[in-house]
Amino acid sequence: MPPLYVIRHGQTDWNAERRLQGQKDIDLNAIGRAQARQNGVELAEILAFENQPFDFVASPLRRTRETMEIAREAMGLPPKDYRTDERLVEVSFGAWEGFTLKELKATQAERLAERNAGKWDFIPPGEDAESYEILSWRVGSWLTSVDRPTVCVTHGGVIRSLFRLIADISKEDAADAEIPQDRILKVDPEIKIIGWI
Repeated sequence: MPPLYVIRHGQTDWNAERRLQGQKDIDLNAIGRAQARQNGVELAEILAFENQPFDFVASPLRRTRETMEIAREAMGLPPKDYRTDERLVEVSFGAWEGFTLKELKATQAERLAERNAGKWDFIPPGEDAESYEILSWRVGSWLTSVDRPTVCVTHGGVIRSLFRLIADISKEDAADAEIPQDRILKVDPEIKIIGWI
């Protein structure tokens, strides 16, 4: 598989408030825009050594598209010259989207305990809700389609799926992994290495 660099979208107000964001279309805040710009500056330095053309792809949600456009501008590239892929959309938290875990604990303590006992396979309430396992099926489909050097801007859940799919990290560790918004992830699937740079 060719080189793959992955960036989580910059911070949103919901991230700062620790709300389950999922597939709700939330904009970046000022911190998130600064994170995107800095990631673009760093990525420009990294890709200067790659000496090959890269594909740029993002989740179609606004926070990932804005992150991509700010990063590309910081790299000196046309901001809108990238594509989107639906398979890179964040996991759906269903009816829980927009709530904090503290708010949910007041009304759904039993379901939260169920989630805590097996977060990777837990499906929240709601018709369109997904588990991280379900998310990993579409992320795996996207991953097998990567056929050239790629820069991807996506979400925390998608990156957790990459940890599980590529590095074979346990379900528990993948579900609880901290996914920073101000770092770049380098993926080397051939030797099962995935790490922040």
